[in-house]
Amino acid sequence: MRFSFTKERAPETETPFLEWQEGADEGQLAVDVFRRGAFLVIRSPMAGVKPEDVDVAVNGDLLTIRGTRAHEEAINEDDWFHHECYWGAFSRTLILPMDVYAEKAEALLRDGILEIRIPVRGTERHILVNS
Repeated sequence: MRFSFTKERAPETETPFLEWQEGADEGQLAVDVFRRGAFLVIRSPMAGVKPEDVDVAVNGDLLTIRGTRAHEEAINEDDWFHHECYWGAFSRTLILPMDVYAEKAEALLRDGILEIRIPVRGTERHILVNS
């Protein structure tokens, strides 16, 4: 899995992400976003996707997940009866709802679920020491 992190939002002319089938239609990922203790957690189902085919980028307050799901075999168009699954490039960009430490983000793709955990700013414990 590839990561790219920047502290500031990139200018619109820059593209910090990989070029995934430029000009092709992309599927949009479904995501769950919630807080678990000191972390912002983002989950997305990714059945059939290999970790090396996923790019996660945190750019300022934006999170972008891009990747591709490859068809393992070619199926003749006349042999299809029902076709709902999306194959090809996909992406999702969302505004993070909390201020986070982007450079400390971690991601794991296991059992077809991508989970990204990003520490939330302002949750550190301050220990006071009497002098």
